[in-house]
Amino acid sequence: MNKKEEGVVIMNFQQIRNATVTITYAGKKFLIDPWLQEKGAFPPVPAESQERNPTVALPMSIDEIIKNVDAVIVTHIHPDHFDEVAAKVIPKDTKMFAQNKEEAEAFKGFGFKDVEILKESGTLFGDIKLTKTNGIHAGDEEIVRYFTQFNVTCNASGVVFSNRNEKTVYIAGDTIWCDAVKEAIDTHKPDIIILNAGGAQFVTGGHLIMNANDVYEVYKAAPQAKIIASHMEAVNHARVTRRALKQFVEEKGMSSNVLIPVDGEAYTF
Repeated sequence: MNKKEEGVVIMNFQQIRNATVTITYAGKKFLIDPWLQEKGAFPPVPAESQERNPTVALPMSIDEIIKNVDAVIVTHIHPDHFDEVAAKVIPKDTKMFAQNKEEAEAFKGFGFKDVEILKESGTLFGDIKLTKTNGIHAGDEEIVRYFTQFNVTCNASGVVFSNRNEKTVYIAGDTIWCDAVKEAIDTHKPDIIILNAGGAQFVTGGHLIMNANDVYEVYKAAPQAKIIASHMEAVNHARVTRRALKQFVEEKGMSSNVLIPVDGEAYTF
């Protein structure tokens, strides 16, 4: 939990599963991209593996995950970032942050009463500034075709957390390395960067989220930052394992900068 010791604020990050994480920041607990379905509840997407999704179970109970949550941020409404279980179990008076008007209306349709759209100019939540960032999730025509087939959005966002008493945190969201990510790093100079780094990929087309080489590009752009690799080993189209990424990180000399949490693992900063 976030606490003050001798005037120093401690920020907490916990990896839950896939892109689902919690961040306790400046006294507020945020739940990011809640995917709360049981293991195997969702059919596989077109990929080499035909394992059902999620491919792993939650590392803790849903009650523990949503306990004391002050706000939920959904970077985009894809089935592995917000699901019917989350819509049901998250209290309807919880603050919800959406990436655009269409998804804000969807949350209202689920019955949530306090929904706000993240802005690129920044959105205040108490004394925390949340700044929407952009990226590229659907980078080629094949990916667009698959997303259209699944009737899901091609757009995804990220968010930067800033507060005068905290380190600046950048959640890149579902994106590959691109100019928008570099711009976010150059503009906000984050101390902590959370990357969706499982290298997810359909049968054809490019990768949908960052792979090992993309993590390396982020490291070169922000050599002072701590990088946390999330969104790993939970969907059937993930190509990058934690073991493979760890080996790559060691080969590139990034071990002191890159953290690769297992599900349920937490860090304080």
